[in-house]
Amino acid sequence: MNKETINPKPSLWLVMLTTAMAGGMGWGIRGQYGHETGAMIAGLLVSLVLVFLFCPGNSSIHVVRAAALGTIAMGFGGSMTYGQTIGLTHDGPLIGNWEAFRWGMLGLAIKGSIWIGFAGLFLGIGLGGKRYQPFEMFLLILGMLIAVVIGWWLLNTPHDPTNKQLPFLYFSDHWKWEPDTTKHRPEIWGGLLFALLSGIIYADRKKHDSLARNLALWGMLGGALGFPLGQAIQATNAWYPDFFRESFVGGLTQYFNWWNIMETTFGTVMGAVLGLGLWINRRRIAVSTEPDVSPLPNCLIIILLIVHVSLLGLVEFSKLDWIDGIYDLGLMIGLIPLVLCVRGRWWPYLQLLPITLLPIAGKTLRALADPANQSLNWLTYLILPILVSTTIAIWFARQAKPSGEHPLFIRSTLLFSVWIYHGLNFAFFSFPWPWEAWGGRTPNATIFFICMVGLSALALFYNPIEQRWQRNLWRCDRED
Repeated sequence: MNKETINPKPSLWLVMLTTAMAGGMGWGIRGQYGHETGAMIAGLLVSLVLVFLFCPGNSSIHVVRAAALGTIAMGFGGSMTYGQTIGLTHDGPLIGNWEAFRWGMLGLAIKGSIWIGFAGLFLGIGLGGKRYQPFEMFLLILGMLIAVVIGWWLLNTPHDPTNKQLPFLYFSDHWKWEPDTTKHRPEIWGGLLFALLSGIIYADRKKHDSLARNLALWGMLGGALGFPLGQAIQATNAWYPDFFRESFVGGLTQYFNWWNIMETTFGTVMGAVLGLGLWINRRRIAVSTEPDVSPLPNCLIIILLIVHVSLLGLVEFSKLDWIDGIYDLGLMIGLIPLVLCVRGRWWPYLQLLPITLLPIAGKTLRALADPANQSLNWLTYLILPILVSTTIAIWFARQAKPSGEHPLFIRSTLLFSVWIYHGLNFAFFSFPWPWEAWGGRTPNATIFFICMVGLSALALFYNPIEQRWQRNLWRCDRED
């Protein structure tokens, strides 16, 4: 197998700044859209930035695959419950309870490390130069699902609040912290931890994929730092509200949506740490230059695409309990996409564009439903975004040559993604223009706008091959 060892050395400050922007914007926007599919926004933006900087020229389908794998895997941790874990650190009755605060922060560190560890693992799988076959990936995910059951049984059971039986390591609210608590949420972080560890062990021991192993560990570090640090800011406001209302910072912080500030901080930290991790391990990047000699049949891809999109739509937009039982777990949602990404030529393009966008556009449409402008809303928030993203994906996939993918694809997809997700979220925020009266959405909307401008500048004017800023990059790429 031919492999191209890529050893670019982009400036560390640029890597960490842009991945922090991508993670902060993506994870902050995720808060409006939900767990698994919402988290894929952050996975998409961070993965696109990293492959753009570290795989200049987009010379292989495996570069596109790596970005798609990182996008999919970022959603796996969305199966965990964490609202009550956050509550342990700032709920009114627990203000001043340092024991509850420390326990909640420990839980957030564990859950954050699992969440981002998956993204690091599969992004590393895409960039490490080791070929994973479709059936091999199917068996790997199947094994990880079995590990979920084992880990859940060992660490997240028993869960019988009626008889006062909860797991020893339980990071949601219960009678010890608040005697009046009636909702004791079942947890699954132990199962996902076992799944993550099984994936790391397989990549390391079976495939000798050191980049996947290392990037998974860096992702775990980013999540373990990002989630508690983000919540520390929100908890500080809850514990010392007078400071943020009456001190010199009160003029600005009075408008903060502290939950969204927490999410944005989490994403900023985890994105920067993932960027640092790949920068340190850049010499391990070895993307295969071999074209697919026997890609999956198009008819199979079409059938599985219909199945996946249909199940995804039912999970997101229906109230059928049976579909949630089958397809609501993040690893199950990722099963079909991961299998088809490692061999199918079309799926990585579709995953990065319309498949990831579909649930976000649908939720935006649902949130902004207006009977008076129903047709316009459908056209603006769902039909046009999906049509444009699908057109971009198909056009670039057809333009790809055996010698390499189109050099403009990653650049174009990054630019399209930051604008479309910023635009949909801005509409979700009810258009909080900064020159109008400020509200709880304005500070985060301003942060997201700054991130969008920064990432747009990266996509428009940075040449990762020559590692410098320049004009007319789009014309040069087309000529190349």
